[in-house]
Amino acid sequence: MRHRKLGRRLGRSSSHRKAMLKNLASSLFLSERDADGEENAPKVKGRVITTLHKAKEVRPLVEKCITLAKNSLKHVEAAEQFATSADRNTGEWKEWRQSQKWQQWNQAMAPAVAARRRAIQLLGDKIAVGILFEEVAPRFVDRPGGYTRVLHLAGRRLGDAGFRALIEFVGVHDRIVERSEKPSFGDSPADQDAVSDDDALTDDQLLADDDAATDDAASGDNATEEVASDAEQPAGAEEPSDAKDA
Repeated sequence: MRHRKLGRRLGRSSSHRKAMLKNLASSLFLSERDADGEENAPKVKGRVITTLHKAKEVRPLVEKCITLAKNSLKHVEAAEQFATSADRNTGEWKEWRQSQKWQQWNQAMAPAVAARRRAIQLLGDKIAVGILFEEVAPRFVDRPGGYTRVLHLAGRRLGDAGFRALIEFVGVHDRIVERSEKPSFGDSPADQDAVSDDDALTDDQLLADDDAATDDAASGDNATEEVASDAEQPAGAEEPSDAKDA
């Protein structure tokens, strides 16, 4: 039994597994480099395709490195106020090294240097560490965590049919779900044409239509009164004399 044993063995010894995860994490950071014209250039920046279990195992290591680099950015900003723009080994630079500002810069920059050394220990690649501190970490300054995602791939690996997955940085290849808007029947083209026709009518035409509607209503009221008077006449009443002569 593997009680209180954290992580997957992946069929490797401890040293082999640690070296593999270091190389995989470094490959993810190196995929962000500008590799135009290189023979082994990454197809998509910030993405590595591997097996599902390896991707799940390397994700904590990658996020730990990003958090380490992100926390060192505040020390770099604090040290900039004591830095100099002179080139190295020049007269101005040597004077700055002998001044009080260099000591202040050294004290402010010490935590950032310690963080870089720790990242080199975790990744084992200086180029990957440089990309981590200069490009990747500033991107996630306002994000509290969750810098990577693991997505399952449908096709399995050739040879052993292993489950494949990709691990990538968030915020670059995000999948945006677009929902269709609910149709508004009041804004249909036919209704808009009807509204435009009503707007095109002049005031005289509108007044004429109102007068015609009033006359129709009056004639309808008169007809209603005649029908009502005929209905009120009793059934046995005699017809007028003119009707009898006819």
